[in-house]
Amino acid sequence: MRAGFILSEVVSGLRKNFSMVLSVILVTFVSLLFVGAAILLQMQVGQMKDFWYDRVQVSVFLCPSDSEATNCVDGEVTGDQKEQIKAELESSELAPYVDKVYFEDKSEAYEHFQDQFKGTSLEGTVPKDDMNESFRVKLKDAEKYDIIKETFSSTPGVEEVVDQNQLLDRLFGVLNIATIVAVAIAGIMLVCAMLLIATTIRLSAFSRRRETGIMRLVGASNTFIQMPFLLEGVIASAIGATLSAGVLGVLVHFGISGWLQGQATGFSLISGWDVLLIAPVLIVIGVIMAGASSLITLNKYTKV
Repeated sequence: MRAGFILSEVVSGLRKNFSMVLSVILVTFVSLLFVGAAILLQMQVGQMKDFWYDRVQVSVFLCPSDSEATNCVDGEVTGDQKEQIKAELESSELAPYVDKVYFEDKSEAYEHFQDQFKGTSLEGTVPKDDMNESFRVKLKDAEKYDIIKETFSSTPGVEEVVDQNQLLDRLFGVLNIATIVAVAIAGIMLVCAMLLIATTIRLSAFSRRRETGIMRLVGASNTFIQMPFLLEGVIASAIGATLSAGVLGVLVHFGISGWLQGQATGFSLISGWDVLLIAPVLIVIGVIMAGASSLITLNKYTKV
C-alpha cells in the first residue's frame, strides 16, 4: 500500500507540474549533453595521443651545401660529422630515450618529397642534390623530444632539429581548450538544472501542503512524506540524462563513426561503444544532482 501510494503521488505530481518537469528534463538534457561531449572529446584526445605519439619522429636535418644556418658555416655536412652525430644518437647517454635511429640520404629524401607532393605544384621543384640528409629518431617516450633538440641544436653539421610533436601539442592544446569550454558550459547548465529542480520541487510541495500536513498528523515519517517529491526530480533528471546519452549516440554513430571515420582513415575515432560506457555516468550524475537538489529543498519546504 505504501509503494502504491508513493507511486500515485509521483504520477500526480508529474502531471500537475508537467511544464516544470519538462523544463527540468530539457535543462538536464542540455547540461549533460555538454558533459558527455566533454568526456567523449577527452577520450578522443587520449586515443589520438596514443596513435600519433607512437608514430612521430624527431628529424635531425644535416647541413646542405647552401645552408645559412649557424651550424653550417663550414658548408655541407662532412662524413666525420655524420659519424659523430650517429655515435651520439646511439650513445649510452641517449639510450634511455632513443628507440631507433634511421638515416635518410638525399635519394630517399627526394623520393619521400615526390610522394608527399605528388600531383601538386611543388612536385619536381626541388632537385635531388638540394635535399637534406637527416637522421630520423624514434623515441621511447615521444613526450621527451626536447632532449634530442637540446643535444643537437648547436652541433656542427646539424642545420635544424624538427619534432612533429610541436604540431601535435598545438592540436591537443586546442582540443583540451575545447574540453574546458564544454565543461564550463556544462557546469553552468548543471547549476541551472539544480535551481530549476529545486523550484519544481518547491512548487510541488507547496501545492500539496495540505496533504503533507495530514500525513504528519497521522504520524508519517519524513522519508515517506519526501519520497514522492524526491522521485519526481530523479525521474525527470534520469529522463533528461537518457535523452542526452541517446542524442550523443546518434551523433557519434552517424557523424563520427559514419562520416568522419571514412575521411580519417588510418586511426580510430570514438564509437557508439564509448557512448555506452559513459551513458551510466551521465544518468548517475543526473540522479545525484536531482537527489541532492531535492533533499535540500524538501528539508525546508515539507515542514508543516
